[in-house]
Amino acid sequence: MPKPFLVISTRTSDEATADEIRSTLALSGLPADRVEHWRLESTPLPPLEEFAPERFAGFILGGSPFNASDTDKSEVQLRVEADLNRLLDWIVEHDAPFLGECYGVGTLGVHQGAVVDRSYPEPVGSTWVSLTETGRNDPLLAGLPESFGAYVGHKESISKLPPHAIHLATSPAAPVQMFKVKNNLYATQFHPELDQEGLITRIRIYAHAGYFPPEEAETRIEAAQQQNHLWPRLVLQNFVRIYGGDR
Repeated sequence: MPKPFLVISTRTSDEATADEIRSTLALSGLPADRVEHWRLESTPLPPLEEFAPERFAGFILGGSPFNASDTDKSEVQLRVEADLNRLLDWIVEHDAPFLGECYGVGTLGVHQGAVVDRSYPEPVGSTWVSLTETGRNDPLLAGLPESFGAYVGHKESISKLPPHAIHLATSPAAPVQMFKVKNNLYATQFHPELDQEGLITRIRIYAHAGYFPPEEAETRIEAAQQQNHLWPRLVLQNFVRIYGGDR
């Protein structure tokens, strides 16, 4: 029996969490019985010897209202960050398959010594992503064109990668749209797990969260209804295809 994937959520909104799981299953092609879901904002991670991370085929970290660069962090956010750091210690040591989507740039980036700050925010909506020369040859980006549209929405990003990280994708608004550590750890600033329906849901949920002026919500929904980015989901599908068998 192939190992399951662990999908980790940190969203405090039940609606956003449910939609993230819906779109992750729909866009990855994973059946529900191949996924375990952990809501880290509500359920602390136990000691790793009890959690047994080696039982998973890979780890998928979704987006989050939390930011590594936040200056006033709640107890829940601090605990989530500590739990993710413990898990990343193990993942990095074992070069275990990891895909961090949006929030993954901050978590994996900080863990690996990147500079994560507010220099390159992008409001909720679309951006244009271009692969680097290295990215064009990376297996997780197989089948994607050199440039493609993608959904984004973030207050922070990486302004400087550590020397050992591999830069895979960029955009005019955010220089680091995707990077890699070792052979199997990936993080994207854009959202491979997000579809048009999910973007509209998030615009509504996070209209007052500081990603854009709230009076722009309806205009952004109208724009989202005209944009349907299909290429990014290949990142998620490739991740499942490459790591989904027994390793």
